[in-house]
Amino acid sequence: MSRPRPATFDKKKIVAENRRARFEYFIEDVYEAGLALTGTEVKSLRFGEGSIAESYAEVRDEQVWLVNANIPEFSHGNRHNHVPKRPRKLLLHAREIAKLHGAVAREGMTLVPLSVYFNGRGRAKVELALAKGKKAHDKRETIKERDWKREQQRLLRDRG
Repeated sequence: MSRPRPATFDKKKIVAENRRARFEYFIEDVYEAGLALTGTEVKSLRFGEGSIAESYAEVRDEQVWLVNANIPEFSHGNRHNHVPKRPRKLLLHAREIAKLHGAVAREGMTLVPLSVYFNGRGRAKVELALAKGKKAHDKRETIKERDWKREQQRLLRDRG
């Protein structure tokens, strides 16, 4: 029962990845959203600093917000440096926001950021997934599948 691969985006420089999200959730749809950032946040991201491991997104007042993402203060910043864990606005089309809001409200889905990256034009983007949480037995099945694939590769490498 394999799920279709999500669409890939033009990622030039990946800053932060949430690798645990693919283990914890079934990924349904993937969206690319822009990030509304201040100057020192962009500079900090360009240095490769930032974490989205414990972050999530929520729809509030017909806007989508990235909550609990950590972008540390810029090392060469002055007193006008940014707050590291402030909620950041995600830039999406109104139709996409309505679709996300409906899925979260009706179907009990979750908005999970998968990665933060810079695209080909140098803009900071977030790969946002509409996901459904896995149960414990689903996670065990994922572990079994991953171990079996690893063992298959080992066998092919040793015999081939």
